[in-house]
Amino acid sequence: MTIRVRTAHTADLAPAELAAVRALLDAAFEGDFGDDDWDHGLGGMHALVHDDSGLAAHGAVVMRRVGHRGRWLRAGYVENVAVRSDARRRGLGGRIMGELERVVERAYDLGALSASDDGARLYTSRGWRLWSGEVHALSPREGDIRLPDEEDSTYVRPALAGALDPAHALLFDWRDGDVL
Repeated sequence: MTIRVRTAHTADLAPAELAAVRALLDAAFEGDFGDDDWDHGLGGMHALVHDDSGLAAHGAVVMRRVGHRGRWLRAGYVENVAVRSDARRRGLGGRIMGELERVVERAYDLGALSASDDGARLYTSRGWRLWSGEVHALSPREGDIRLPDEEDSTYVRPALAGALDPAHALLFDWRDGDVL
C-alpha cells in the first residue's frame, strides 16, 4: 500500500480536499463534530495522509495566544486529528503528529492540545505532557474564567514545557464553541 503525506496551509487546500477532510472528521467523531469544531481547525497548517483508498488521516495546527506568567505566548494548537476507521492502528496518527510537531517546534513558543481519553495515549506516547496546573480562558464578557473541566485533558509540548510553571495558569484566548 502506498502512503503519501502532505502538509499544506488551509489556503492551499482545494475545496474537494476540504470536503474530504470534513467527511473524515464527521465519520471519525461519529456525529459529535460540529461547525465550530470544523472552524477551529482552519487557518493553519494541515497534515494529510493518503493511502490507496483516499484520505486516511488528518490533523491541523493553528495559532492561539496563551497567557502565562504575565506573557502572551504563540501556541501551535493541535486540532481535528482523525484516522479513517479502516486505517487505524497502522501508525498514521503518529505520521500526522510528526508533521504537526515539526510545525509546532519550528514556528511556535509551545504546543498545546485538548485530548480525549483515547487520543491521550497517542499524545503521551509522543512526549506530550498533561498540564498539571489550572486552565483558564479570556472570555469576552466575563474576563478571565477558570475551565476546571479542561484541566484533565490539556496537554503541552515538552520543548517549552520545562519553561512553563504549573503554579501559574495557562490563559487561552477565547473562541466560539468549545474553548479548548
